[in-house]
Amino acid sequence: MSDKTVDETVGDAKSGGGESAFTVVVAAAANLGIAVAKAVAGLISGSSAMLSEAAHSVADTVTELMLLTALRRSGKPADEEHPLGYGPERYIWALLASVATFVGGAVFSVYDGIHTLAAGEELGDPLVSYIVLAVAFLLEGYSLRTGLRQVRGEAARLRAPVGHYFRHTPDTAVKAVVMEDSAALAGLLLAAGGLLGGRLTGSGVWDGIASILIGLLLVYVAWVLGRSNAQLLIGRPVPKTMRAGIREELLSVPHIIDVLELTTLVQGPAEILIAAKVDFRDASTADQIEWACEEAEEQLRERYPSVRRVYLDPTPGLRQRLRGPGGPGTGGGTGPV
Repeated sequence: MSDKTVDETVGDAKSGGGESAFTVVVAAAANLGIAVAKAVAGLISGSSAMLSEAAHSVADTVTELMLLTALRRSGKPADEEHPLGYGPERYIWALLASVATFVGGAVFSVYDGIHTLAAGEELGDPLVSYIVLAVAFLLEGYSLRTGLRQVRGEAARLRAPVGHYFRHTPDTAVKAVVMEDSAALAGLLLAAGGLLGGRLTGSGVWDGIASILIGLLLVYVAWVLGRSNAQLLIGRPVPKTMRAGIREELLSVPHIIDVLELTTLVQGPAEILIAAKVDFRDASTADQIEWACEEAEEQLRERYPSVRRVYLDPTPGLRQRLRGPGGPGTGGGTGPV
């Protein structure tokens, strides 16, 4: 796989957008109906695992509403108060969504499971629960299929392995949907196992264990999603191979002889900021430096469509610094362009 192929996982401007919103809407609609059905089934059957699954679906619904808010607000154009745009706001809401998954799903599930193990539970008719679990499995499966279709489509378009795209994509909305739906399917199997174990043994211990396992599963999902969004909020650079490609493009521009310092920042699925201290030829005129900066920005945007902002700072190289500002032949150091 070429460097450019890997880079485009972040560098392609078509990442995210309307397709991500559709994926999140499908997941939210599925989880809302499933949450109500699981809660009713849990009350009828007396199953703590079913009630844990209901809390799981409620947490997922809240998560998807937050992700929709993130997609809407992060798409606002830059203005005077936010000159770099609203892209990072996507990751704030997505981080809050991962906290909702932890608090609303994981904590309740673990608590309910421990309470069941300590106090026991009176098992009711599990038939309704089995029916709800089967229907929920179909709905969650459809939602997961929608998310996986987007992931596979983006990975195929970028000619990148699906696993690589999924790990490195800055589109954390679709990543959250896929992970939460996968956890939901696993949780449904655990809840069914708890019901079956209780039915066969007459003990609520299996149901309590299933509830705790569902909670631990949600802890893992919340941790992975929280870490991904925190990294992007703190400031994640573009991949190493893409940084090498950016240097290559800058050095291919006439009058640029060295890139002294390069800073990159992923601001969103389709927003990359590039800032660099650049050494120009000593004999370059101010006009040539200005046009070189324009050409560099044009080349970078052509190769990496997600590049939104490019800031180049003409900076004296090492030899110029040794000669000092009054030395013969100095031509750089005119300040930011």
